[in-house]
Amino acid sequence: MGVRNTATDLTMRAMNTVHRLVLALSRGRVGQTLGRMDVVELHTVGRSTGIVRSTLLTAPIAEPERLVLVASKGGNDAHPQWYLNLRAQPNVEVTVDGERRKFRARTATPSEKAELWPTIVAAYPGYARYQSKTDRDIPVIVCEPLRAPEES
Repeated sequence: MGVRNTATDLTMRAMNTVHRLVLALSRGRVGQTLGRMDVVELHTVGRSTGIVRSTLLTAPIAEPERLVLVASKGGNDAHPQWYLNLRAQPNVEVTVDGERRKFRARTATPSEKAELWPTIVAAYPGYARYQSKTDRDIPVIVCEPLRAPEES
């Protein structure tokens, strides 16, 4: 792992820790949103370890039947670990407004991303800057509720 990736990972972990602390100290009254985006906690299964990992992320699109996440990693050239984990195991859990729900996560198709991108950038213009910093096509992730099979 390069120096830039290590520094980015350490910075992201520190930001996550501080954000969790703010949420805990305010009992959820501060930190549930960031700008116009909801803050959610994504729970993935580590692709190598099998250990459940969680990270706080922003959801530029949060609808009852769909959450959209952006694997930007601040415009870093490498994908975030949470994205690699959900690609390996797309059944994830997301905590939204204190409720942990099951979702199926998938990378948006190029046409879906093109359709979603203006709304994503309107919610947070920084995503456009992140994309301009890297040659990596920043993935957009669509999370849809995972429903239990209907009982017969």
